[in-house]
Amino acid sequence: QVQLVETGGGSVQPGGSLRLSCAASRSIDSVFAVGWYRQAPGQQRELVALIISGRLPNYADFVKGRFTISRDNAKNTVYLQMNSLKPEDTAVYLCYAHYSGGNLYWGQGTQVTVSS
Repeated sequence: QVQLVETGGGSVQPGGSLRLSCAASRSIDSVFAVGWYRQAPGQQRELVALIISGRLPNYADFVKGRFTISRDNAKNTVYLQMNSLKPEDTAVYLCYAHYSGGNLYWGQGTQVTVSS
């Protein structure tokens, strides 16, 4: 079993920035993919950004140019830098890890609220 713990959420005004972190309880060296999803009230969970091993990061169109995903294998941590935040970015952001062998794990999520 792997625990994923997200931190860094909060409230910010439009145009502001936040940096989310996702700390894994197991090494992420061998993961097939890590990423971030989000879910707003009454809406389906949607992909925000994803890193597949050996490939460049993938981003949802609605965050391209504003969000950046990165990983620090030494710290078993995945980050999501979010800039130029908009009210429509308000959601619970969830970390995701797909380990080799097919095991999938989700964090509990961290709330991001963008409001003036």
